[in-house]
Amino acid sequence: MNPVRIGTLLRQEIISGAWSFFFIFALVVPIVLTLVVNLLFGTLLSGKPKLGIADAGRSQIAALAGELDSLRLRAYPDADALLRAVEAGAVDLGLILPEGFDASLAAGEATEVTAYLWGQSLLQNRALLGTTLVQLLRQVAGQTSPLEVVTTVLGDGTVVPWRDRLLPFIVLITILIGGVMVPASSLVTEKQKGTLRALTITPTTLGEVLIAKGLTGALLATATGVMILALNQAFGSRPLLLLVVLALGSIMAATFGILLGALVKDVNTLLATIKGIGLFLYAPAIFYLFPTLPQWIGRLFPTYYLVAPVVEISEGGGWAEVAPELLILLGLLAALLVVTAMVVRRISHYGADLNMMPAAA
Repeated sequence: MNPVRIGTLLRQEIISGAWSFFFIFALVVPIVLTLVVNLLFGTLLSGKPKLGIADAGRSQIAALAGELDSLRLRAYPDADALLRAVEAGAVDLGLILPEGFDASLAAGEATEVTAYLWGQSLLQNRALLGTTLVQLLRQVAGQTSPLEVVTTVLGDGTVVPWRDRLLPFIVLITILIGGVMVPASSLVTEKQKGTLRALTITPTTLGEVLIAKGLTGALLATATGVMILALNQAFGSRPLLLLVVLALGSIMAATFGILLGALVKDVNTLLATIKGIGLFLYAPAIFYLFPTLPQWIGRLFPTYYLVAPVVEISEGGGWAEVAPELLILLGLLAALLVVTAMVVRRISHYGADLNMMPAAA
């Protein structure tokens, strides 16, 4: 293996591949998904918690809350409408203010208020809304309030926001599209055009070509993964360890991409193959989406050991927490490298390039 030739091939792969559909697809799709998820479930544009009020007596609480920039207020005509809004997650906290509420509060009478809390609201939103309500109540009452708030949690009581649940899925998409699709499609395209044969006629070896294509996919997947975690503010407290895990996962994905590219003969077959094994590849993300499912099932899929350490580190974990999964990931990577090397060696017996390799069954 000649490092200089590999470097030259890598530079050419990046320059020419940057204009290919799969390269652009691998770069754009994860970013778009991240932006959409943050807009729908996160706080990319606004971190303001949502307060819903059903006011039967024109309380000053609603008027004062509407003037605050720290939250978003939504008014509802009655308790039933407010209840439906909280159950749907339209507001983080719903407050029912009875008629004569301000008068009772000002008179120092014991007053009961019903509050509905969305089970998947962020803890920071709950804390901000609670603090804000206490301040508003004191402002209206002019004193420390004897108010008793009865809170009912609606929906899933396990507070795992959808933005956090979707992060493993986006990480998997990022690594698998960049790591698998880019080198696999590049290899298949070169076989179809016959340019791979021209390369291997020169002093450049088949192994050097495959390494350059694999490195292109691994670098793209790692760089995009870093960008996605930065957009999600999910670097945790050990960014270097996180970068190592991302790189290992990307190398494993790129090795699998080279294997696929070697075994299929055209792009249509490649897309059909990836579509066929898509559920197998993305299965671990399903168990993150639905925490009530038996989580041990996710460990049966190899991509679990790619995404689990990333999620653990992004949530504050360290080497001790991810060591078992990381060791399994290294074992899977070693096994995949051996299988890929065996397949490439077998291909070499059929000719100077991959064009003479029989189609995969």
